[in-house]
Amino acid sequence: MQIVIDGVGKTFTDTKKKQVVALEDINFSIKEQEFVVLVGPSGCGKSTLLNIVGGLLSPTTGQVYFDGIEDKTPNLGIVFQEIALFPWRTVFQNVVYGLQENGVSRKEQREKGQHYIDMVGLTGFENAYPKQLSGGMKQRAGIARALAIEPDLLLMDEPFSALDAQTRTIMQEELLTIWNRTKLSTLYVTHNIQEAVYLADRVIVLSRHPGKIKSIIDIDLPKTGRNDEEHRLAFEQYADDIWQLIRHDAEEALKE
Repeated sequence: MQIVIDGVGKTFTDTKKKQVVALEDINFSIKEQEFVVLVGPSGCGKSTLLNIVGGLLSPTTGQVYFDGIEDKTPNLGIVFQEIALFPWRTVFQNVVYGLQENGVSRKEQREKGQHYIDMVGLTGFENAYPKQLSGGMKQRAGIARALAIEPDLLLMDEPFSALDAQTRTIMQEELLTIWNRTKLSTLYVTHNIQEAVYLADRVIVLSRHPGKIKSIIDIDLPKTGRNDEEHRLAFEQYADDIWQLIRHDAEEALKE
């Protein structure tokens, strides 16, 4: 199975009735068990593209399709920057929400809910409410909810950008641990270049509006231990290569 983004473009109409091209001729695929990261300057259409892949927006041109899934509707798990946990539901109730909506039996809800709560490190907080959780714990609950439906594709839109630096580093490490257990095909959006290099099998660099693919970079490093001393030079070189690709666009975006 692979997810194919074929000639995708997106045009919006702004408040002055002018046509604004957000994305133009986007072509790439996400292979099974591949972790693909989108990076680019502010306003390049990263989140718009993720929302199109997730079916939350329709492309103006082109299409997104799942090659190799003919007999069912693709199952998508989505984690946003602002985790929309239901405040009146406990951690467990939030995690199994998608399973309930899909008509899964209570027995299976209990089993899968607990399994993914354990996986993200929230064991013991099943009956806690969102207001009782730290930012990192809320993110874990959101990830567990996305994983519980066992998606064909996991979509993550800057899930750690609101966290402090230390919590963010811990969550990146935990996400890799979770990914190594689930091997889910993943499309991840971030503005953080180091995060992109740390997580990705491939990094797709988008240009400033209209968003076009500037480069696709294969990260030829082990999936874990990339921040070890032996990989430090290669890691920093990848990060610098990506920064050089987006530096001018990022500076122009700041001027706006």
